[in-house]
Amino acid sequence: MTGAHGPGTSAATPDPARRGTSRRRFLGGAAIGAAGLAAGAAAGVGLASAEAAPPVTAGQLAAQREAQTVPFYGTRQAGITTPQQERLMFAALDVTSTDVQDVQRLLGRWAALAARFTAGRPVSDSPGNPDAPPFDTGEAMDSGPYSLTITVGFGASLFDDRFGLADRRPAALAPLGTIPGDAVMKPAITGGDLCIQACADDPQVVFHAIRNMVRAARGTAVLRWSQLGFGRASATGAGQTTPRNLFGFRDGTNNIHADDTGGLDQHVWVSGSDQRWMDDGSYLVARKIRMEIESWDTDDLADQQRIFGRRKDTGAPLTGGTEFTPIDFHRTGADGVPVIDPHSHVRLASPEANGGVRLLRRGYNYTDGQDPDTGKLAAGLFFLSYQRDPHAQFKVLQTRLGKSDLMNEYIAHIGGGVWACPPGVRQAGDWFGRSLFD
Repeated sequence: MTGAHGPGTSAATPDPARRGTSRRRFLGGAAIGAAGLAAGAAAGVGLASAEAAPPVTAGQLAAQREAQTVPFYGTRQAGITTPQQERLMFAALDVTSTDVQDVQRLLGRWAALAARFTAGRPVSDSPGNPDAPPFDTGEAMDSGPYSLTITVGFGASLFDDRFGLADRRPAALAPLGTIPGDAVMKPAITGGDLCIQACADDPQVVFHAIRNMVRAARGTAVLRWSQLGFGRASATGAGQTTPRNLFGFRDGTNNIHADDTGGLDQHVWVSGSDQRWMDDGSYLVARKIRMEIESWDTDDLADQQRIFGRRKDTGAPLTGGTEFTPIDFHRTGADGVPVIDPHSHVRLASPEANGGVRLLRRGYNYTDGQDPDTGKLAAGLFFLSYQRDPHAQFKVLQTRLGKSDLMNEYIAHIGGGVWACPPGVRQAGDWFGRSLFD
C-alpha cells in the first residue's frame, strides 16, 4: 500500500457516529467508584447550576472513557508524555526481509493502521470478500479507542549492513555494555529490530492493535517477543495519582510529568543530536524485571520500608511529611544512623545521587501466571523509560542501582532492550521514521 507521499495508506477521518453498543461499556460502568461519579458530575456542570445539572451515571462515564481519543498525528509520537493509560501490550519484532523498501512499506502500513486504531476504527471500512479472511481480526469491532496510543521504535540491530543504514545509527544506540544486574537477561526476550508500544484503558484494544500490526508485518518482519502489562506503575500526567507496584509501594513519585515542559526538554526529547532524523524523538529503554513475590512477602514491614526509603501506607519518605515532601538524605536518627539508608532504592535512584539525571518512567505491572520451573508467581515490573540518551541517563542510574540497591535481593532484570523512537507522524501519507530513509 503506497500513499502519495510515501509508503502507507492515508487514514480516513474518524467517524463521529457511535458504533454498536459495547459489552465492555456496561462491565466497565459497574467498576466506576463513587470518586469517579463525583468527578464526572463536576465535569458535567456547564452553564446550568450544579443543582440543575442532571446526574452523570456510571454508564455515561464508562462511555466517555471508551470514546476518549488521543491525537495520532503530530510533531512527536504519542504514548511518551501522554497521561499513562491502564493497559499495555509491547511487542519486539525482527525484520526478515533484506529489501529496505519492504521496511519502508511496513512503516507506512503501520502508520496508516495506527491512525485508524487510535481513532477507534478497524483495519478497513471495506466489507471484504466473504470467501477470504477478513481485513480486521474483529475482537475490538464494537469498542472505542479507550485513549489508545501506538509508539514505534528502531533497535540498534536495524542499523546493520542489511539496509544501508549503518552510518545513520545514532551514537545513543551504541551498546550499553556490561551493567550490573544484567547477567540473567534472556536473549529470547531481549532486543529486536523494531518495537511497538500500545497503551490504552482497555486490554482488548491494546491486544487488537498489536495483533493486527504484527499481522500486517508478515513477509517483512516476525514477532520476536511480547509482553502484556496491567495497572500502570508510573504517573506521567499532571494530576495522576502515584500507583503501586506489586511490592505494594508507591512507585515513581518524582517522575517527570507531561506539564513539566522544561524537564521534558532537558531529559526526554532529543534535539541537536548527531543524527538529525531523531530530533523530536526519544530513546526507549525497556526492562522486564522479575519480582521475587514470595520472598518479599516474608520480609517484615520495617525492612521493606528501609529498602524503599518510604512508608508503605502513604508513600511519604521516612524522613517525614507527605508523599511529595522533599527527602532529607542527610538526616540521622538519635543513634547517628542515616534515616534513609544509603543503599535504599529511593536514595540510589534520586537525581541528587546521580548528577541530576532523571528519566520519564512509563512502567506497568505484569504477570505471566505461574513459573513452571519454580511453582512461584511469574510477575513483576515491565519498566519503560524515555530519555535523550540512554548512556548518560539509564546506564548511569542502573549502574548505581545494580551495584548496591537493597532491592536487588528481590528482583532480577530478565529481558528488555533499547530503541530509538523517531519523531511523530505529521499527516496522512507520512510514516514512522521517514526522515531516517531520506
